[in-house]
Order: sequence, then structure tokens, then C-alpha cells
Amino acid sequence: MLKIIVVCGMGLGSSHYISMNVIDILKSHEIHANVENCDLLSAFSKEGHIFIGADYFMEQLEDQPFKVCLDDLFDKEELEKKLLEAVDSFYESN
Repeated sequence: MLKIIVVCGMGLGSSHYISMNVIDILKSHEIHANVENCDLLSAFSKEGHIFIGADYFMEQLEDQPFKVCLDDLFDKEELEKKLLEAVDSFYESN
């Protein structure tokens, strides 16, 4: 099953908020995935297929091939567009 990791500085505030939006978006498109949020340091040891977070955090996770780099953490339209692109890219490559 697709595993999505949402990253923020402490793994509590913005990553939790984004995780809830990710779950809503995935449900509306009938995409099944496990969604987890964590802090940046923990993200380095997580095994996930797609990582989501602010662009300045995603720059640090350079080894991850599927990333959603958000300019505005509260823009659900940006999240939906970039998330669906990442999901499509992931499934096309596997």
C-alpha cells in the first residue's frame, strides 16, 4: 500500500494539519494510502513512498524520489494538485 509521510519541524502542528488534508484528498479520489506525520529528523529514517512538506524541509530529503514541496502549507488546492501528480508519478514508475 502507498505510504505517505508528511514532514514539519516538530512533527506536530503543520504536518498534522496537512495530513488531515491529504487524507481528505485521497478519499475524494478513492486512493488508498497510509498517511503518517513526523518531524524532519525522524523523516530521514522513515520508509515512505511520497514525502510532503514545506519546500525548505523537502530540500533536505534529497534522496527521496517522490516529494511534494509546498510553497503554502495552507493552500489545499496546491496540495491536491501536487499530491495527485506525485501519486501518478509514483504509480507510473512502479
